Amino acid sequence: MQLAAIIVSLVLTVVGVALLARAIGQFVRYFKLGQPLPAGSRTDNPYQRSVTLVKEFLGHTRMNRWGIVGFAHWFVAVGFLTLPPTLAQAFGQLFQADWVLPYIGEFLPFELYIEFIGVMTILGIAVLMVIRLLSLPSRAGRKSRFAGSKAGQAYFVEYVILTIGLAIYVLRGLEGALHHVEHYEAGYFASYPLVLAFKGLSVSTLQNLVYLVAMVKISTSFIWMIVVSLNTNMGVAWHRFLAFPNIWFKRNADGSTALGALQPMTSGGKPIDFTDPGDDDVFGVSQVEQFSWKGLLDFSTCTECGRCQSQCPAWNTGKPLSPKLLIMSLRDHAHAKAPYLLAGGGKTMEGEEKASEEQLASVPAAALAEAERPLIGTAEAASDSGFAAGGVIDPDVLWSCTTCGACVEQCPVDIEHVDHIVDMRRYQVMIESAFPSEAGTMLKNLEKKGNPWGLAKKQRLEWTKEVDFEVPVVGKDLEDLSEVEYLYWVGCAGALEDRAKKTTKAFAELLHMAGVKFAIMGGDEKCTGDSARRLGNEPLFQELGMENVSALNMAFGEDDEDESTRKPKSAKKIVATCPHCLNTLGNEYPQLGGDYEVIHHTQLLQHLVDEGKLVPVTPVEGLITYHDPCYLGRHNKIYTPPREIMTAVPGLRQQEMHRHKERGFCCGAGGARMWMEERIGKRINNERVDEALSLNPDIVSTACPFCLVMLTDSVNGKKNDGTAKESIQVVDVAQLLLESVRTPVEEPPAGESDAESEAEPQPVK
Repeated sequence: MQLAAIIVSLVLTVVGVALLARAIGQFVRYFKLGQPLPAGSRTDNPYQRSVTLVKEFLGHTRMNRWGIVGFAHWFVAVGFLTLPPTLAQAFGQLFQADWVLPYIGEFLPFELYIEFIGVMTILGIAVLMVIRLLSLPSRAGRKSRFAGSKAGQAYFVEYVILTIGLAIYVLRGLEGALHHVEHYEAGYFASYPLVLAFKGLSVSTLQNLVYLVAMVKISTSFIWMIVVSLNTNMGVAWHRFLAFPNIWFKRNADGSTALGALQPMTSGGKPIDFTDPGDDDVFGVSQVEQFSWKGLLDFSTCTECGRCQSQCPAWNTGKPLSPKLLIMSLRDHAHAKAPYLLAGGGKTMEGEEKASEEQLASVPAAALAEAERPLIGTAEAASDSGFAAGGVIDPDVLWSCTTCGACVEQCPVDIEHVDHIVDMRRYQVMIESAFPSEAGTMLKNLEKKGNPWGLAKKQRLEWTKEVDFEVPVVGKDLEDLSEVEYLYWVGCAGALEDRAKKTTKAFAELLHMAGVKFAIMGGDEKCTGDSARRLGNEPLFQELGMENVSALNMAFGEDDEDESTRKPKSAKKIVATCPHCLNTLGNEYPQLGGDYEVIHHTQLLQHLVDEGKLVPVTPVEGLITYHDPCYLGRHNKIYTPPREIMTAVPGLRQQEMHRHKERGFCCGAGGARMWMEERIGKRINNERVDEALSLNPDIVSTACPFCLVMLTDSVNGKKNDGTAKESIQVVDVAQLLLESVRTPVEEPPAGESDAESEAEPQPVK
């Protein structure tokens, strides 16, 4: 038995280590295929990055949002990293059954740790296996976060962990029996029942059992190593190693998610100058090797857990997009194509093959076939072109994304899904002109009129005629912004869309009532370019952005060339009612030379309420539920101010929808989806409104003009078909506050009964 155990274990060890070394080399060469990133963009502040990595791993900051799943996974992960000493001891036990590690083998704290972590690893993996079995796609369909994951690989990994954990536990029992543990000891607090079970066996039997179980432990470990080394696209296994660099190289050293600003387009690691692009600049991504090395690392790190999928509004409404399946498809395609690329294959800018036929002669046929697949394309188009397989990503998958960020927010290994989706969109829009036709109208309107609706710029100021106070305009009533505290960026929707204009007027009136000095732009401003950028039209975004930055800098007194006459610079404070404008002005315009302090109107209103400059007094009766706008919440972490404002309004009873805050559900308008038809599955806004209506609210509130439009459209449709009560209202938080602030509660006439003196609830307009 002993000799057989030694031979089997050592052979598997040698093969496993050799294949692992080869796999690591493959990964290094594979990641080098990706494009470079701007210097220092992923290596700045190495100390903070290291702190972030430790915090995310030891704190399991994303996983622990999932309750018992995070708890169980923590022990499995810690066990994997800290139990290798038991593997070393198993090797020693092949040669001497009662062998223990020198110095620490009989050190009580070490024994206590091994006992505890060993048992918790077994329990942890058992819990994860039960959860997977209870969530089988065959039972839950699309609602299972494991739908589409490679189940066989997952079961293999889980059973390996369970087997190794049990082997550690059994070896502890055998060690106790061999070392003549006669009574309960702390060092065997978990395995003592096995010590008792083995106590009556002969020494030779115990020794043979040690050889056998040590071989099982070692063999299982190295069979796992062999299997994963031969399958470098096995994310459910490789994430154990790759998650660490992927988290360390994440976009933001401080640990914040890759949301908010999109990154500028780069080619060869340098930002593209759209005023004078280079001849060899690559616009967007049309081949998998055009992703950055961090993108390729992202794809390989995916563990197929499906948390992104379970939160995705597109997937939850029957659309083909699953962030998980998209990343898996890119990963499998990249790994399958890698032999071709490593042999020098690939296309030049002119579409010619880089490598000669001789260089590609040794490339497997499967890799050559994979290289022929378009990155974006339908199966029908591929068939028409004579290809056996369709595109890696179907266009319907690409254009279903709302860029809400739920996938990025939930991913436990910090994959940057939105950035990769937008990179693919950029090529489709800028080079192929292949995008939903309805979005073309929006782009033309932005180019010609500077707003998505194509309305004349003079209409931007029409709303000011509908309020009974003067709204100062920069360049007309004011020379610059030095005399006011805030520039109110009204935005296209706030100035031109009828429902959003109600929010604009309500907010302006609240500022006027609170005595806040503010001004607006004169109508020459353009759309911030949010929809153009997320659709993929980066040049148009930059054109609009640079015009706005120039106008804003002039309004803030930045462009006065005569230093002697320049006035003191005004504080560059901007308040916006649109989260998309907030995000673009505050997070993306610094890329274009515009650095401003930008806040959301709910933040300013909460501040004014807290200071007593706005005092809600009139009750607004009813049950209210609040919808978190994605670009206010997940992208900019603003959750509290709207809720605080509603709390300050007397009479309201708040109730959260099931999906709220970090897990809030998109309205369906982001990522330029506002301007595209929704032809597949259930409309996202209907899904969100159904969730709201399940609470039977009187008011649905939000804090974004896009959300306001989408939710109102759905509610009105449900009113028409009789599935929503006629009295339900959809309002912005500013409208709600205004109704409570501007109408004081009248004192009841003397002698009138309490019942008669009760103020009538005021409708929200």
